Amino acid sequence: MVHVGIGYDVHQLVEGRKLILGGVEIPHTKGLEGHSDADVLMHAICDAILGAIGEVDIGHFFPNTDPRWRGAPSNVFLNEAARQVRLRGARIINIDATLIAQQPKIFPHIGQMKVNIGAALEMTVHKVGIKATTNEHMGFLGREEGMAAMAVASVDLPE
Repeated sequence: MVHVGIGYDVHQLVEGRKLILGGVEIPHTKGLEGHSDADVLMHAICDAILGAIGEVDIGHFFPNTDPRWRGAPSNVFLNEAARQVRLRGARIINIDATLIAQQPKIFPHIGQMKVNIGAALEMTVHKVGIKATTNEHMGFLGREEGMAAMAVASVDLPE
C-alpha cells in the first residue's frame, strides 16, 4: 500500500557558514544556520520519508541538543530515514521536493543534488524530483533572510 508523507524545513541565512543544499556546497555570501549542516532540502525530504512510514520528525532521531550531530552532513539523516523504511520491509517509490530561495540560482546544481539524494536513499536519480522557486521578493524568504524546502515522499509499505 502506498503511503505519502510531507516535509517542510526552514533555516535562517547567516554570514560565516557554508551554503549546503542537497549535499552540494553552493557559492554564496551566506549559509544556513543550524546545528548540523542545515541542509533544508535534505531535512524536508527526511521528514517526508519519516511521515510516510508514520514516524516522528527528524528532530526526534537527531536532536539539536546532541553534540554528535553538530555540523553533521545531512546525508546521514537521509541514510537513517532509508534504513527506517527498509526495517519495515518497505521501499521509497519517489521523492518530490521544492526549494524556496530568492538567491542564489539553484538550477545549475540540481543534477548533483539529485545524485547526492539518490545515493543517500539508495534509489535512482530519476525517482528524485527537485525544483526551485523564489518567493517573489515577499516575506523573509524574499528578503533573503532564510531558505525553505517542501518535500513529498511516497513509500510502498506492506500492510
